[in-house]
Amino acid sequence: MNIRTIFLFCILCFTLKNLSAQERIILLNEGNWQADNGKITYFVNDAVVSNQWFRDVNKQKLGDTPNDIIQVNDNLIAISVNWSNIIQYISPDGKAVAATEDVPNNRCLTTDGKYVYVSSYGHECATVSGMKYFTKGFVAKIDASNFKVVDAVEVGYEPEGIALYNGHLFVANTGGYAFQENHDYETTVTVLDAATLKTVRNIDTGQINLYGKMSQSGKYLCINSPGDYYDVQAATIILDCDAALRGLSDRDCFVKLEYAATYSCTASNGNFYAVGARYSYYSGEYTFNYIAIDPARVMESGGADGISDQMPGTVVNDIKKMTMPYGIYVNPYTGYIYATDAGSFAAAGGLYQWSPEGKLLGSHKVYINPGHFLALPPDGMKFEGVEAVSDDDYTDHSIYNLQGIKVTNPIPGQLYIHNGKKFIHQN
Repeated sequence: MNIRTIFLFCILCFTLKNLSAQERIILLNEGNWQADNGKITYFVNDAVVSNQWFRDVNKQKLGDTPNDIIQVNDNLIAISVNWSNIIQYISPDGKAVAATEDVPNNRCLTTDGKYVYVSSYGHECATVSGMKYFTKGFVAKIDASNFKVVDAVEVGYEPEGIALYNGHLFVANTGGYAFQENHDYETTVTVLDAATLKTVRNIDTGQINLYGKMSQSGKYLCINSPGDYYDVQAATIILDCDAALRGLSDRDCFVKLEYAATYSCTASNGNFYAVGARYSYYSGEYTFNYIAIDPARVMESGGADGISDQMPGTVVNDIKKMTMPYGIYVNPYTGYIYATDAGSFAAAGGLYQWSPEGKLLGSHKVYINPGHFLALPPDGMKFEGVEAVSDDDYTDHSIYNLQGIKVTNPIPGQLYIHNGKKFIHQN
């Protein structure tokens, strides 16, 4: 084999390696609050394509403080742009499709593929049936076919994370404005019937300020609480949605862990990875924890087991070197791992990429406060929607990943669900 042939063979192997990864990541950069400078980073395989992707494609701003992003169906992505008071919809190629402007102070999103559900700190919402007013916060239900709010319902004060399980919405309430408004911090998770938006129950966790986007692994939720930054310490709530729907007592539906889960995600093995940042106004300092959580073992043991400080490869050590960790994410299609560093919160942040085994592949300059991720399906793989199913409903001939997404091309070594059971796909 001559040198030219060897060179071409190496190029081919490199190309095939990159094609097999097919990393396509949309990263929301929040920018600075009230500066109207939120931006989208588009990252492909191992390089930043653009740090202002939405502007490049649409020749306009995204808005002020984008807060969450989800894929609704094969052709639609929803982005909550908090301080611009819109839900912006784009296609997977970045083109603006529409916007819902009737949900002020919107926060977190979930979907069943037909409807988009969004939590809001606001006190009024325009629906197809007229204006609705609330004392506390609310959840709005948006028809993804016409982008109109079809209904809205009051939950707790300042609701944040929202997840869908077995036809029900689980909404974490914060009461985060307690320091400036005439109400207390919230400690509850509100359970709603997604079809009717009727309240099924409120689960009292006893832990205040259930703040931020929650992570979901099957029937388990990972919910962060930063406490009150003074005397109530940050904590993590692991909640069993199935137990809640079966009518178990509040105390039997969750376990409280004495760790922060400020930034969390669902790993390929069904565990949660969490980077916790505890801040104290007394000291003016942050303390961090870096943990992997096995939610089944946590629930079974009451929190005595299922926690470790182990993530793949060098992930933890690399994150510890960051100035200010601001997000962590595992691509549900490929297992590649990502995290972001906000640095000073006022200048360009960093995006880090690891292989599924935890080998650091590189770091990349992005924009201000990069914190919210969405992986697009690799080429040749179709997004088929997040299923509003229980564990029992997985008993068909389909294969699902642990986020409830149907998978047509499973990747060797990854954990999936088939016929209600978890398995590792082999070659």
